[in-house]
Amino acid sequence: MPICEPVFHLFLEYFYTGKILITHTNVMPILALADKYIVKSLSRVCISYMCKHVPHAASHNQLFSWLQYSTACCHGKVFETCQNYIKWNFESVANTPDFSNFDVNMFIKILQQNDIVVHNEMVLFNCLVRWLELQKIKMFQTGISNAQMEQDYKYLVEKIMRFIRFPMMTPRELADLLLCPIIKQHKEFFVDRMAIGMKYHSGYMDQIQPHPSDEGKLLFTPRLYTSDSCSAVLTIENFWSIPNYHTSTFVFSSHLSAAEHESHKVNEWLVDLYPKGVWFKKCFLIVWQGTLEVPQEILSTVRLSLTCRELSETEMRVKVSVLIYGLQGGVEHVMEVKEKIHHFTAQDKVMNIDDLIPFNELNTPAVNQGANDTPYLVGPNRDQLKLNLVIAPIR
Repeated sequence: MPICEPVFHLFLEYFYTGKILITHTNVMPILALADKYIVKSLSRVCISYMCKHVPHAASHNQLFSWLQYSTACCHGKVFETCQNYIKWNFESVANTPDFSNFDVNMFIKILQQNDIVVHNEMVLFNCLVRWLELQKIKMFQTGISNAQMEQDYKYLVEKIMRFIRFPMMTPRELADLLLCPIIKQHKEFFVDRMAIGMKYHSGYMDQIQPHPSDEGKLLFTPRLYTSDSCSAVLTIENFWSIPNYHTSTFVFSSHLSAAEHESHKVNEWLVDLYPKGVWFKKCFLIVWQGTLEVPQEILSTVRLSLTCRELSETEMRVKVSVLIYGLQGGVEHVMEVKEKIHHFTAQDKVMNIDDLIPFNELNTPAVNQGANDTPYLVGPNRDQLKLNLVIAPIR
């Protein structure tokens, strides 16, 4: 391939020296050469580099080409890392020039998934409007007739927008959509879908016709929304100065339903975060046989403990998602997402997530503390642990 010619001398030098300088600009052509000539050791080096530098690729408009190549050449690890970065940092990706290059079929695969991280569904809708407008510019540049462009654009709008979950928008947002130019131009496509959203918020679920398609089943499933109604940011400052087995406690509330007619259903949560291990002190347990000594126990784990302070219903099944922020290549982003489904009852009000972050990767040895060795700390001084907790009810 032409892009491989400028790096071919580096590829040849690797055979003689065993060394090669990999950068975000040359890694893909070098990987293409390594794949073509079956140099597996070099392929592994390139794949490892790409997985660690996806945020850098995104900021330099190379994310789509990495995603496309890894799909075509079955590099599953790179593909998964790129796809996760897009899903978990969707708004920042949508603001890059590379956003217009995303293939429609690949885009659809992402939109079908529940773990897209956005402020709310309205923000996602606006991102899709921007992508469609960029595609329209590309169509215009091809020189096709206005009639053909209108037909192709209509097809693209309907293909993409059917994955927007209108019931997850508020009634006010649905009303504001009526003023949106794309809604006015394709009213016959959007009206029925927006009507489903209004019926959902009014409590008329029995009047909603079931949709057999996959996107119809997902209409009432919330994504990972970071709005205040269903999430809370948990931040620990001055991480290196906090003692071992320290507990940070947070209190917040979330809505139990996205529907407007159930907006009164709110639950309060208590979060205990143990970033530097858990210490159970020695204690004595008094039972009918006598007194038992329970020895101390220390767990080298990063634990998040979520307590339902007061059940607003007799029982509640929720999906708890923890967005873990990190810093790679100077870019702060959602690096990992941990999810757990839990059934809260009067007898079971506490849910624990252990190994939230690899303990040794967050808590580097004392000699390295403050040396920015861990990617899990963000902020100007790289001493801030930042999480976002998202709670969504499961019906």
